[in-house]
Amino acid sequence: MSKASGRAQTRFVCQSCGESFLRWEGQCRACSAWNSLVETQVRTEPRPSRLVVGGGLTAPAVTRLIDVGEPERPRIPIGIGELDRVLGGGLVPGSVVLLGGEPGIGKSTLLLQAAAGIAGLVGPDRVLYATGEESTAQVRLRAERLGLLGGAGGAIHVLAESSIDRIADVVSGGLRGSALLVIDSVQTATVEDLDGPAGSVGQVRGAALRLMELAKPAGIAVVLVGHVTKDGSIAGPKTLEHLVDAVLTLEGERYATVRLLRASKNRFGSTEEVGVFEMGEAGMTEVADPARAFLAEHDGPAPGSIVAPTLEGSRPLLVEVQGLVAPGPGGTPRRTASGVDANRVALLVAVLARRAGVGLASHDIYVNLAGGLAVDEPGLDLPLALALASSLRDRPIAVGTVAIGEVGLLGELRSVVGLERRLREAARLGFGRAIVPRPGRGPAIPVIPGMEVLAVGSLREAIEVALVIPTGAPGRVAAASARC
Repeated sequence: MSKASGRAQTRFVCQSCGESFLRWEGQCRACSAWNSLVETQVRTEPRPSRLVVGGGLTAPAVTRLIDVGEPERPRIPIGIGELDRVLGGGLVPGSVVLLGGEPGIGKSTLLLQAAAGIAGLVGPDRVLYATGEESTAQVRLRAERLGLLGGAGGAIHVLAESSIDRIADVVSGGLRGSALLVIDSVQTATVEDLDGPAGSVGQVRGAALRLMELAKPAGIAVVLVGHVTKDGSIAGPKTLEHLVDAVLTLEGERYATVRLLRASKNRFGSTEEVGVFEMGEAGMTEVADPARAFLAEHDGPAPGSIVAPTLEGSRPLLVEVQGLVAPGPGGTPRRTASGVDANRVALLVAVLARRAGVGLASHDIYVNLAGGLAVDEPGLDLPLALALASSLRDRPIAVGTVAIGEVGLLGELRSVVGLERRLREAARLGFGRAIVPRPGRGPAIPVIPGMEVLAVGSLREAIEVALVIPTGAPGRVAAASARC
């Protein structure tokens, strides 16, 4: 597209929200960000004239929904089961997928392996890996480390280019009929018709629009790599996530081996599924038993630790919930939470003190989920409360015990969805005791072979059932049994 084909206009574009203004202002009126307006030159193309029929303009053609034919191209399975699971069965031809994650988390590694898997399925000369951050020699080094040079990875075409227009020329020319196009990354991509540095709001949005125009008519699946900001959100304008068909996020601690792949948006599948990978020398490998991946090993029972059967989509995952309560040095106590919502922890501390007689107001509290997993489901309330009570009283929870349930402000317990599926997975992994909310109007407590299911109605009752009674105190055992 020639630069002379349109009229040049100057706008001041906000680098935070993407709103444009005719003149510079110190603060953006749309998002209230300071000093975020950058002068950007854009070119507006003249609108094509329509044919005049009967003295008026021709209306665009419309089609009844029932007359729209089914898609001719089926999904493209990648060959990586966990990735296909999150996408809903594979890549949809003509779709645009955005993959984000922290630096060094394994985004480029995963996409290079995915490109090799698709190249082995659709054949050579149909996969293009365009990188604006690395040279072709650096991409080869990664492929050699992953062992992809001798297999289907040899059918991948690599292009060290950041210009979207030149990448489109390559796809339309020598690689006509491509099945997959990988752009690494969208923050380095540029569009020739737009002025401004790479990574600016205008360039990122323009690159995404140009790639959509390339992907939809030709049926090419496009995968974009996106950088993230300090708060973990994908860098660039929010419209980028609205434009694409799917937004995937690769999570995990950088110095740990387990990686989680989630979908926050998916027009062609569910957003509830999660993929579990392990990062190693051979790249990203699928975890054979994801339910066991987040369980820590202990020599014996430890105060402040309990296992919770969480549910990620249709897959139950067992995670160890760890809590540590220590006397504070005075002043404002410290509250630290990793993998859970800190506001939820503060609420549970208040409920424990008011409804269960477990006072934590003057103590420092530390909460952690083993393995770097982040869970936000309300069913984690009961395990968190039990871990904190166990740590405060320095009494361990019996080995082989799991707990799940939501805690209300009155100290009551509420059931969670998929309880039977969670407990069956826990029984498969050798757990023989479960503490769950007492059912109300919902379904009855499931009967799990080999597992003792204890139904309790309140948080106070759950703490009495969960904590191991020290030996040599028969009176306390009898009292606890009577209350249960």
